Amino acid sequence: MSRKGWRVAPRISQETIQRLAPFSPLAAQLLYNRGITDMAQAEAYLARDERLLEDPLLLPDMERAIARIHRALLEHEAIGIFGDFDADGVTGTALLAEGLTALGARVIPYIPHRVEEGHGLNSRAIRALHQRGVTLLITVDCGVTSKAEVEEAASLGMDTIITDHHVPPPQPPRAWAIVNPSLASSSYPFPHLAGVGLALKLVQGLCHHLSLPWDRRLLQLAALGTVTDMTPLVGENRYIVAAGLRSLSVEPRPGLKELLRLGGMNGDGVDTDSISFILGPRLNAPGRLEHAMTSYDLLRAPSLEEAQPLAQRIERLNRERQELTQRAMEKANQQLGPGGPSDPLILLWSEDFTPGIVGLVASRLVEEHYRPAVVVALDGAEGRGSARSIPEFNLASALTECQDLFVQFGGHPRAAGFVIPKESLPALRERLLAIARRELSHLSLEPIIRIDAHVRLTSLPGANLQFLQDLAPYGEENPTPVFLTRGVEVVDVRQLGTQGQHLRLKLRHGGALWDAMAFGQGETWKEGARLLDVVYSVGVDRWGGRESFRMVIEDFRPAEGPG
Repeated sequence: MSRKGWRVAPRISQETIQRLAPFSPLAAQLLYNRGITDMAQAEAYLARDERLLEDPLLLPDMERAIARIHRALLEHEAIGIFGDFDADGVTGTALLAEGLTALGARVIPYIPHRVEEGHGLNSRAIRALHQRGVTLLITVDCGVTSKAEVEEAASLGMDTIITDHHVPPPQPPRAWAIVNPSLASSSYPFPHLAGVGLALKLVQGLCHHLSLPWDRRLLQLAALGTVTDMTPLVGENRYIVAAGLRSLSVEPRPGLKELLRLGGMNGDGVDTDSISFILGPRLNAPGRLEHAMTSYDLLRAPSLEEAQPLAQRIERLNRERQELTQRAMEKANQQLGPGGPSDPLILLWSEDFTPGIVGLVASRLVEEHYRPAVVVALDGAEGRGSARSIPEFNLASALTECQDLFVQFGGHPRAAGFVIPKESLPALRERLLAIARRELSHLSLEPIIRIDAHVRLTSLPGANLQFLQDLAPYGEENPTPVFLTRGVEVVDVRQLGTQGQHLRLKLRHGGALWDAMAFGQGETWKEGARLLDVVYSVGVDRWGGRESFRMVIEDFRPAEGPG
């Protein structure tokens, strides 16, 4: 039934359990698996309150950036905000624009077109902002590699403040200020802020400088960008996301309220899954297919009346995005052939691929085949590529080894993008395959499910279930806890979906009876199976104002023995 490897975390010692008393042994195991070994760490981690916030002035160039913005406010300068077109950049641009506007700034936002302008600061944008009278330019989620563009802005009389969390080059641009915790000179205690997180810190620092309170409703935007950019949900990010989710659940801004409604939620119980599967894909859809300013306008919409037509347009674009992704996956699988990939890295290109969805296709290929995947959309003599990876392969490093082939490239260890001449694609494939063989040849490229603990179902109800809610928000570096229970009896099973691709099960173990869902695993079901070893997380069903728990099955196999 299963093609995945199961890796159960080692059981913690009695000494560790005692150090983490009064938590239950299972709760102590979950904390230990996340690097928490004493009560002081546990209390700070679970509190998720403002004690996790760091001082904005510890960020590089923050004081210099604040002083320059303050001068712009006093002299009524036009401030241009240039943000990337993904959800992190769009939410960061909206957050910074809202924060500065509340202080009386004259703000001009600019988000580039994905295909016509590409990633990062560009000359077209600089000239457009200059023509509108901008004398101070602030970047969000980009700019730390834009040396020529910063110099062009300076030649036009524009000062540039860069806020960017990407790794800077050895010689960064000569900007007025570079607010980036990844700079070698940084002493900031938390290096994992998203682009929107840095925008939030800039607003916080400026408000503190002006002896004014900062608007906690901005945390809704900060939470959105932080989750969608898949930054680690530890430290400061835990407060940002937890507080943003609380605000979203109580009084979402009009645009987000409408997107949640269209996604089948009324706003109650908004969590990181709500962002990952409802809000995030929808906010990214306009930037993938048309222009991300539609999402920016939705986030800034002051009323439901203004938000509703924008949300409906985004919903249509999201459906189109889903259809394009499905067609592209069919094309990708045709190129791979019925046996799937034999090489340790996938690289595909086609004129049938759309630039805005190649990243989604690459992500799906990584999930299905557990190896780095690079997908390129061809347009004439040029290709726009997006790459996704597994933890064992650093994409940013690999692309750097091939940088002479690109017109433009950049990204993270797990996600990256580039522009390349079509004629250079065979050479890119040859080089990336050589790097992948060098880095991955010693590994078995099968997906691994990392399991927190082997448990009996009877141990979960009560305090342990409450603890699972306290441990949220879940995401990068704080994944949803995953459990293994052996010898589970299948009381009932039904296949759901248009092609029977999902399973709904009723499972019994040790007297406990649970409802369970196994999404996308219908084809792995074997009739007659009655005892299973099951790997699962615990989800919450909210229906009719009531909450109930259910198992969300990650994988299952015929039972090897009793539980």
